[in-house]
Amino acid sequence: MTRAGLERLCGVYVLCDDDPRWKNGVREQLEGALAGGARVAQLRLKHTPDGAALELARWAAARARAAGALLFVNDRFDLALLAGADGVHLGQDDLAPERLPADARARLLVGLSTHTAEQLEGSVARPVDYVAFGPVFATGSKTSEYEPRGLAALRAAVARAGRPLVAIGGISAANVAAVRGAGAAAAALISAVADAGDPAEATRYLQARFAEFPPGSR
Repeated sequence: MTRAGLERLCGVYVLCDDDPRWKNGVREQLEGALAGGARVAQLRLKHTPDGAALELARWAAARARAAGALLFVNDRFDLALLAGADGVHLGQDDLAPERLPADARARLLVGLSTHTAEQLEGSVARPVDYVAFGPVFATGSKTSEYEPRGLAALRAAVARAGRPLVAIGGISAANVAAVRGAGAAAAALISAVADAGDPAEATRYLQARFAEFPPGSR
C-alpha cells in the first residue's frame, strides 16, 4: 500500500452517526469504538451545524490519533482538512474525487461508495484509496435506493476493486465473519455500535467475529 496509514484500514469500521434515534451520541460511539479496538472510524454528521461539527471533528481526530486509529469524515473534505482528520469518504453524489483540491488530495485518504458493478468498475481508474461496496444486506440505518447485493456480489467486487474494499449495509455480529470470509478488508456498520448497550463491548465482539475467518474461507 502506497498511501501512509492505509494499512490500518481493516477490521470493524465504525460509522459514528449523529442521528438522534440512536441510544448513543457521536462521542459515545467513537469512545466505545476506540475502546473496543476499532482501527478506523468515520464521522457521519447529517444533523450537526457546521460550527459544532468542526469542534466535534477536531475532538474526534485527536482521540483517534491518540488511539492509533484512522478517522474519516463523511462527504466534507473541507471539514476533514480543518479538523486534521485522516481522510474523507465520498458518495456517488458528492464532489467527485477528481475535483478535490490538490492540498486535500495530498493530505487526505479518499474513500468512495459504490453500489453496482458498473460503479465499481468505474472506480478502478479513479483517484481513490479504497472503495466501499453495498448494501451487502438489508439495512434500516440509512435509506438506499439499491437492493441488498449479497455475499456473491461482494466477493466479485473484492476481486475487481484493485484496492482495499469496505463492505457496508446491514452488517452485524451475525454476518460480519461472512463478510470477512468474502474478502472485505473492513466491515462498516452503524447501528451495531450506535444502538448498543455497551459500544466498547459491541465493537470488541464484532472485531473478534471479523477475525474468525480469513479472506476466502467462505
